[in-house]
Formats: sequence, structure tokens, C-alpha cells
Amino acid sequence: MENTHTTEPLHPTFSSWLIFSVCLLSNILAGQVSTLMSVYLPTVLESLLQATPSDEASITLIGTYITAIYLLGWTIGGFFCGLISDRIGRVRSFALSMGLLGLFTLLISFAHTWEMILVYRFLTGLGAGGIMVISVTYLSEVWPKNSRNIMIGIVSIGFPIGIFSSGMVNLLSEWREGFLFGTIPLVLAIFALFGLKESEPWKQSKTFISKISSLELVKQYRAELLHGTVIFGTMLIGLWAVFSWFPTWVQSLLQHNDGQKERGFAMMLFGVGGLIGGFSSGWISKSLGVRQSMMLCFGGCTIMAALLFGSNSTFSWLIYAETVILALFFGLSQGLLSFYIPQLFPTAIRAGATGFCFNLGRIFTTFAVFSLGALVDTLGGYSNALLIFSLVFVLGFLKLFFGQNFKPEIRLSQD
Repeated sequence: MENTHTTEPLHPTFSSWLIFSVCLLSNILAGQVSTLMSVYLPTVLESLLQATPSDEASITLIGTYITAIYLLGWTIGGFFCGLISDRIGRVRSFALSMGLLGLFTLLISFAHTWEMILVYRFLTGLGAGGIMVISVTYLSEVWPKNSRNIMIGIVSIGFPIGIFSSGMVNLLSEWREGFLFGTIPLVLAIFALFGLKESEPWKQSKTFISKISSLELVKQYRAELLHGTVIFGTMLIGLWAVFSWFPTWVQSLLQHNDGQKERGFAMMLFGVGGLIGGFSSGWISKSLGVRQSMMLCFGGCTIMAALLFGSNSTFSWLIYAETVILALFFGLSQGLLSFYIPQLFPTAIRAGATGFCFNLGRIFTTFAVFSLGALVDTLGGYSNALLIFSLVFVLGFLKLFFGQNFKPEIRLSQD
């Protein structure tokens, strides 16, 4: 294999800090955009369908379509934006992803049918998927090794910060006003395109990139690809099943209340817990090791999901406390996985391989979220459905416990 050696930076530069700031902000915006529809979903559909909260069946079905199509777009965006990033560079692919996220979020404010929202959410998902892959890949190549995991862990809290901010937007704005926040990613896309410096490791590996094929990738890194896909996929399925239907589950416990304040506050707490977990992930992984830390995440998610959805038949303050603890484990897992998976692969295929691991699981996640919505009545309500789908955390725990112990290390040259 071709050698393309790149000198690793010893200390963060102004350019490194700028890239870090933009990557963090992009994750915040992706979290906000992803959550806005979940928070506003009952209100949006009641408005567009001229329905009432009692029309639960139609709202649930169309809500399932909207959530599933967003995840499908995210999956496709993560796959293809990662591959594109390996070929055209981190900066241009990052700007493209941000542009998609911003433009089609903004257009939702002017939608008049739920079919239009379906299209816009799919295209928004393309951008979100690209951002989540490219931002951690980009930062892993420009930040010095001694504090890289910590900084990537901090970037991972951007998504829960976005969740928190979406709850605030929900409390302060009607839905058409809320989606006007799509203007911010558009501005950031333009800034990134003209203001960020391209990754030096990517530029050094450009010749190698043009020669490698997908088949070679699968052959050379199939063990890492399988491992990364299973670990990330099982966490993702459980996280998104909970994340997508959590506000609606809260609403189902409030029979005689429109639930806007309770949904908004619960999602803000979801964000706070995720923020603390992601922020601490770099330090926790140094203390316990990445594998042990991830086992803690899967075990904690299993226990807290069982407690939250299995023991609450009416709304009470305990739901807020349990939500924070569950979100802590979610946030910790996203921080750990954000720096663990990119470091399994060399520069030339890092974004594409990371996108593969991040997003193959989203194919199953899309099916799982759609199935959960469709099977709510069959499974006896949202509580039972979420409880059953949360069992996927057990599979991730078992894969870590019995599987090969990979020890990833960033490779800035091709071996």
C-alpha cells in the first residue's frame, strides 16, 4: 500500500480552533433541526391536516412517515457524503451538507401539505447525515493526538445542545417561526466554504483515494467495518426509537392536556443529560477504557429504558429525573463512538468507512422507527412499544462483552 506520510500537529493552531468551533456549531444545528420536527410534530400535523388530538391514528401514521423519511435521508447522506468527502475534500463536502440542512429546514416554514414536509425532511436528512460523519472525521485529522478524544467528545455534545435549544424554540415560537432557524446553517455553509482550511492528511492521501475501490475497503477492513456497524447500529436503533417517539409518549400520558410545556421541558432535559454525558466521554474513556465505557453505556441504557417506560403509566416528576439519567448514557455513547469509529480506519477511506458504520445501522433504524409507530396499537401503547424496542441495547452489550477488543488508533498515513 502506498505511503503518504503526514506530520501530526503537536499543538492546536488558530485554524484547528476555528475548525473545532465550526464542527461544534454544526452538530448543535443538526441536533436542533433533527429534534424540531419531533417536538412540533403533533402541532404541525394538526395544523396541516386540520385534525384534532383525538385523530391519533392518522397523526401517528403520518408522523411515522415523516420520521422514517428523515432517517432514510440521514442514512443516504451519511453514506454518500462520506464517500464524497474522501474524494473532494472535507471542507467542500462539509459546506454542501450544511447547505442542505439549512435550505430545506427553512423551506418547511412555508410548507402547506404534509407531503411537502416529507420531501423537505428527506433532503434535510441528507445534510444532517453528512455533517455527523464529516465533522468528526475532519476534526480527527486536524487536532493533536494528546487531546483529540476529549475535543471530539466535546463536539459530540453539540447534538444534545441542539436538542436542548429545540425545546426552547418550541416553548417560545410557533412551528412556522421555529423552522426559520434554517437560515443559520446556510450562513455557516458559506463561511465554511471560504473560511476553513482543508485537512492536510486528506490532501496527502489524495492519490491513494483515487485508486482504492469499495471492494478493497471491504476486504481490508471488513472486521473493523462489521464491528463498528454493529456497535453503532445497536445504540442508534435504541436511541432513535426513544428519541423519535419520546415526545409523543409524554403526550400519551397527558390525557387532558395539550402537553406542549411538558414535551418541551422533557426534551430540554433530554438535551441536558446528553450534553453532560458527551462532555465527560473523553475523560471517562481515559479512566475506564473505551470498551468498558461503552459497555457501561449499553448496560445503563437497558436499565433506564426499562425503568422509564416500564414503570410510568401516568405523568409525574419522576419522568424528568429518569429522562436525564437515560440521556446521560446516550450522550456518553455518542461521545465515545464519535472518536472511536473514525480511528479504526486510515485517512484515505476514513470518511467513507465511518459513514458506512454510522449509517448502515440507520437502514435498520429507519425500519425500527417506522415499525414502532405502526405497531403501537398492536404492542399495547407507546410504553410497551418503546420498552420492547429498547431491548436492542442488550445486543450491543453482548457484542462488546464477547466480541474482539479492537484498539483504535488514528492513522495519518497509509500503512
